[in-house]
Amino acid sequence: MKKKFVIYGIIILAVLMTGYFLFFSDENKTQKFSFTEISKGDLNVLISSTGTLEATSTVEVGTQVSGRIANLFVDFNDEVKKGQLLAILDTVTLAATVRDQQANLDRAKAQYTQSVAINERNIKLYEKKYISELDIIESKTSVESALATLKSAQSSLERANTNLSYAFIYAPIAGKIINRSVEQGQTVAASLSAPTLFTIAEDLSAMRILVNVDESDIGQIKLGQKVKFTVQAYSGKYFEGEVTQLRLNPNIVQNVVNYIVVVSADNKDRLLLPGMTATADFYVDYRENVLLIPNLALRFQPTDEMMEEYKKNMEKEMSELPDSLKNKFNERGGGGQFGGMNRGTNSGNSSGRRRNMNRVWYIDDKGNLSASPVFLGLSDGKNTEIVRGRNIKEGMKIITGIVESEAASTSSSNPLNPTQQSPQNMMRRGF
Repeated sequence: MKKKFVIYGIIILAVLMTGYFLFFSDENKTQKFSFTEISKGDLNVLISSTGTLEATSTVEVGTQVSGRIANLFVDFNDEVKKGQLLAILDTVTLAATVRDQQANLDRAKAQYTQSVAINERNIKLYEKKYISELDIIESKTSVESALATLKSAQSSLERANTNLSYAFIYAPIAGKIINRSVEQGQTVAASLSAPTLFTIAEDLSAMRILVNVDESDIGQIKLGQKVKFTVQAYSGKYFEGEVTQLRLNPNIVQNVVNYIVVVSADNKDRLLLPGMTATADFYVDYRENVLLIPNLALRFQPTDEMMEEYKKNMEKEMSELPDSLKNKFNERGGGGQFGGMNRGTNSGNSSGRRRNMNRVWYIDDKGNLSASPVFLGLSDGKNTEIVRGRNIKEGMKIITGIVESEAASTSSSNPLNPTQQSPQNMMRRGF
């Protein structure tokens, strides 16, 4: 008998609990909110792009004459001074050319001397009428021709000497050898273009980045703008730079128009190397120590039930106000904190004052649903600056979405009830 009473008691308790959850508990009817917090901090508006590091001044050293590399005096990463001898080409052929041209010059000098002597003799004979006028003209022409040959021989000798000097490769600037393209004994041929033997970087203590910036962002880039960048070699380390040049020549890559922005950066520690890929952030604008709200809260749209509840709360508050304040609110266009606030945002308003105006939803101190207008400033895509807002302060909880109760969420996850997964229900959750 005692056992039956225990069983009956358990059954009655189960029935009572079921009835409570079915009829008295509104857990399956109510909706919970997800919140975010208004914080205070710095806001930076950035434009990100990538570019390649290179030395501020790089010179490719080539050769203007062909020949075999007889001697090499420098190697990779060697520091060189301006005018330092880097390499020597084989000079046997070039020196022989110089001697040959010297001989041609000597021959031309002798011929010129002979022509001058003959011409002087013919002048005396012409004065005594021993030769004709045609003879004296031919004599003068012979002198002029010999003089031209002499000048040509002199030029050929100068050219041969110059080519011989080109066999000695000197450093045009002071810097570091970052590339050497030849080996000793290798033959180089200078035809239409001079082959590159060495690449010298003038000063690696200062670098520059050639950054490709999209045409949609180039209008926000200014000279002297602050830049921070990273390279893969030093993960997590930020380097600083400054915009020094905006090149006007467009660079089209896959039908996208880009412009090259030159960023100068300090490299006293010699951590940055030519050719590294840099990810640069251009600081377009910034705010310090301002109220910040996540953009998710600004995208939240209240349900019809929330709007009805809000209107009832506002009507109740209005009824408790003195008549003088009621009249003031009516003069502004009706009750509510927005003066006839609807569900949509005010971004479409043509008024400049309301262009950056929005509203946020929260639970007030009385536990009632409430909303507040906010004037927005800069945004970095994740957070937005609050310029001013009614009752808005740091640490305030702002509604970002609606989280249904456990019973509702269980039914919404039921694959046999697809209506619970409709786009309207998902939108009401703030996603």
